[in-house]
Amino acid sequence: MHLFSAMFLLVMLAVMPCEVQNISQSMEVLDLRTYRDLQYVRNTESLMKVVDGKLKVASENPRSLNPKGFQELKDKVTQLLPLLPVLEQYKTDAKMILRLREEVRNLSLVLMAIQEEMGAYDYEELRQRVLLLETRLHSCMQKLGCGKLTGVSNPITVRASGSRFGSWMTDTMIPSSDNRVWSMDGYFKGRRVLEYRTMNDFMKGQNFVQHLLPHPWAGTGHVVYNGSLYYNKYQSNIIIKYHFRSRSVLVQRSLSGAGYNNTFPYSWGGSSDIDLMADENGLWAVYTTIPNAGNIVISRLEPQSLEVLQTWDTGFPKRSAGESFMICGTLYVTNSHLAGAKIYFAYYTNTSSYEYTDIPFHNQYSHISMMDYNPRERVLYTWNNGHQVLYNVTLFQVIKTSGD
Repeated sequence: MHLFSAMFLLVMLAVMPCEVQNISQSMEVLDLRTYRDLQYVRNTESLMKVVDGKLKVASENPRSLNPKGFQELKDKVTQLLPLLPVLEQYKTDAKMILRLREEVRNLSLVLMAIQEEMGAYDYEELRQRVLLLETRLHSCMQKLGCGKLTGVSNPITVRASGSRFGSWMTDTMIPSSDNRVWSMDGYFKGRRVLEYRTMNDFMKGQNFVQHLLPHPWAGTGHVVYNGSLYYNKYQSNIIIKYHFRSRSVLVQRSLSGAGYNNTFPYSWGGSSDIDLMADENGLWAVYTTIPNAGNIVISRLEPQSLEVLQTWDTGFPKRSAGESFMICGTLYVTNSHLAGAKIYFAYYTNTSSYEYTDIPFHNQYSHISMMDYNPRERVLYTWNNGHQVLYNVTLFQVIKTSGD
């Protein structure tokens, strides 16, 4: 077997998963944004017809436009101004479509090259090489998978539903092919969880089933991890693991010393004392205890037993935090839940150190009551004043060597 040809095939196979993932993510973002903007354009269509009619009358008979009529026309045109950034976004999206078309074309060329190369190899030998490549690729992805947060994209509004406070999520387990979406409206004594088959069903509010939890929840710091919902039981520091398929509680355990019932909430209140989350490193609880003087405590949890594996005291006062989320073992904290908020503080569990940051993001609806990272999708899920919103994140990735 020709060594160069074999290396070429392996490189092509290594490139393909990343290319497909990038194209898939770009298309999903494009689909969400197009759906939102199309709805806005449809809503302004009638207003555009009114303005068009008034302009035609004014052009045919300028004297018919008195000061009052001119002011009315000016007001209508002002109402159309928000359409400009939407149309500007369409120009950007058109460029993205051209880029996606080029990437798909390149991918087709890669597939054709692989098809030609495969004809020259013994199938079993090729299969063994692919298995070896998968092992190496997995190791490579482990090294590239994590990084430091450097930026947050503009918000993508997926849907407007529910009350001012709530949470929504997809499964955070890596890897997982589970496409379900869950929604939990409110923060006070709720028990109803809505489960949608896909993100598209969630956007349209269709094809869902209801779970009625045996115990009510407190706050909005819930997380779905490997098919189970982890949440804080109302008026307690007990964490419950509820399995969706069996509709049963698998385990519940007290988070020793953790404050609850608005003892140490985030700045927005809402019984947000205990915030559960997941990242590339597993399951976490963010909370505060009296001995820690109201500062944020991070504990890594064992998903099956909910046993605390390790704990860190960040030294950051929880009541000064708007929300927080974990990425690659680092806790990122916002300085507010209101307009003008930014990611202000980062605590690194791998070194037990912290730094103050200045990472802005657009708080579009001015009241965030839930903000969680999903490591499968590399996005932030937020519940913002009755709107379900996504943010893409940018991570600065450092390739680890075998000596690290």
